[in-house]
Amino acid sequence: MPKFDRELEQRLMRYAAVDTQSDENATTSPSTAIQLDLSRMLAAELAEIGAAEVRITDYGAVLATIPATAPGPVIGLLAHVDTAPAFAAQGVKPVVHRGYNGGAITFADAPDLLLSPEISPYLAEKLGEDIITASGTTLLGADDKAGVAILMTAARHLLAHPDIPHPSLRIAFTPDEEIGRGVDARLPKDLGADFAFTFDGAKPGEIEFESFSADGAVVKITGVSAHPGYAKGKLVNALHLAAKIVATLPQATQTPEVTEGREGFLHLYQMGGTAAEAELRFILRDFERDGLAAKGDLLRQVCATVQATEPRARITCDIRPQYRNMRYWLEQDMTPVELARAACRAEGMEPVSVPIRGGTDGSRLTEMGVPTPNIFTGMQEIHGPLEWVSVQDMAKATRVCLRLAQLAANPGA
Repeated sequence: MPKFDRELEQRLMRYAAVDTQSDENATTSPSTAIQLDLSRMLAAELAEIGAAEVRITDYGAVLATIPATAPGPVIGLLAHVDTAPAFAAQGVKPVVHRGYNGGAITFADAPDLLLSPEISPYLAEKLGEDIITASGTTLLGADDKAGVAILMTAARHLLAHPDIPHPSLRIAFTPDEEIGRGVDARLPKDLGADFAFTFDGAKPGEIEFESFSADGAVVKITGVSAHPGYAKGKLVNALHLAAKIVATLPQATQTPEVTEGREGFLHLYQMGGTAAEAELRFILRDFERDGLAAKGDLLRQVCATVQATEPRARITCDIRPQYRNMRYWLEQDMTPVELARAACRAEGMEPVSVPIRGGTDGSRLTEMGVPTPNIFTGMQEIHGPLEWVSVQDMAKATRVCLRLAQLAANPGA
């Protein structure tokens, strides 16, 4: 099988340079029009390589078909085009560090920034490989443009080699995954797959079928505004009440920076306002339903306690579901998981399944009836300026994608 290295490198470099950051505060779908810049590019490329039924849906997903060359289940292959709102993503300048030598990687636009095995231990295993980073002031966007590059490369290869047996493959590039809106209610029907795979994972060999369950929470605080010079007995400062809520929450035991493995958390990721009105935004995460519910109850209780200290204020806590642990459904039928594991083994990798401390479009798709485990891409240190990916890891994921397509058509292949 070809190496695919240079094609993957060129695709990721081209896709990463397109700004596709999503915005959770927007009400449109997709949340930002700039995501469509890449979506239109991908649709044109899919049409150029001979994919069938290429279209961009009303909700911003790119859909296409790689027609079957053998009987088998219809398989969906997904990656998302948007990049995280958590860090700067405008003007991404991808850089290739060819033949990594094991030392510290420096960044042209941030001379004080270093990426090394001490900071990112997996990097120590990448000696001699080609590492792609951004230039230091933005994220790279390998999450999930590495997945996009992998699926585009696999699609191009299959369309160029119709002698390779595989069932019908449905490609989907979704918007807004990073803000939890990647799976529109219409996507399962439009995808038309018996089961699917997201390519949105990390180390080679990782086949993930368990994710966080997730809720989002918005706490709004309305105080009493007054001129500060004449505020005695009148002013109720919403920002002070917000600070009390944050201080009362269990920061030492239930925040992202102190949890790992199967531990869940409450994460305050945005706050703002004035003395008159303030708003706090949280994400709540746990692997189990009861643990997630307990975190929601805790947040409500803290808000109620702070409210009781100042009845002149008004504090509301709105908690809404985002996605649920895909394990609840996948463990009932592990067929797609076992297919991905078999593909990994066929490519010389022992598959590893670890819980995702996050979620994917597959979390929502699985809940909506399309079983969708997650497959590695190689992305590392995502959502920040140290984000990197090995081209050779992306090539491994491409080969796994091609192998699972063949195995689905012919289990003895």
